[in-house]
Amino acid sequence: MAKPTVCVFCGASPGKSPAHLAAARALATYFHEHGISLVYGGGTTGLMGELARTLVSLSGPSAVEGIIPAPLMAQEQRAAETVTIMHEGREIAVPDEAIYGATTVVPDMHSRKQEMAKRVVEGGDGSGFVALPGGYGTMEELMEVVTWNQVGIHERPVVVFNVEGYYDGVLAWIRDAVEAGFVREGQKDILVEARTAEECGTRLREYAVSDGRLDLQWGEQ
Repeated sequence: MAKPTVCVFCGASPGKSPAHLAAARALATYFHEHGISLVYGGGTTGLMGELARTLVSLSGPSAVEGIIPAPLMAQEQRAAETVTIMHEGREIAVPDEAIYGATTVVPDMHSRKQEMAKRVVEGGDGSGFVALPGGYGTMEELMEVVTWNQVGIHERPVVVFNVEGYYDGVLAWIRDAVEAGFVREGQKDILVEARTAEECGTRLREYAVSDGRLDLQWGEQ
């Protein structure tokens, strides 16, 4: 039976509140205790690095896969915890596998999201997507998997880890969008909220597929 795989979207910055890094560590600890594999956007910095580093320290490198576009690897050149590999005929620095787990280098942003979603869809029961606090990239990734759920590309859980109310505005916008008629009532629970790492796990396990999802036929995305 396949292990559960959770894709976590989060910031490459640590945020200003200590609660952000603490939440990343708590989520990694929960994954370790429940045998959950992590796929994330790769890299060594911010919440992304803290999450991966913590889980590898507990479960070993095989528990983590970072998927990162080749152009973003330039950001890793300055990181101390990297190793140099050959990629398409040139040397690039990637996060040290012993510290951050495996790194898969892809050509572009869409390929990254496609591969992360593929890992989740192929994972065992309890697989899904979790968003910790983050910036534009985190929000874009989060809303894309919400939309993919809405239109029937996948039916995996989508959870926001609402650290210190970070996602209160997003949750309020969903309620407003339903009231204004832009999101159907039966689609409002595609995205669900958790306020602790343990609650994230509960939301992933007990997620109910929304009855308002569109029943469309898709090829490989």
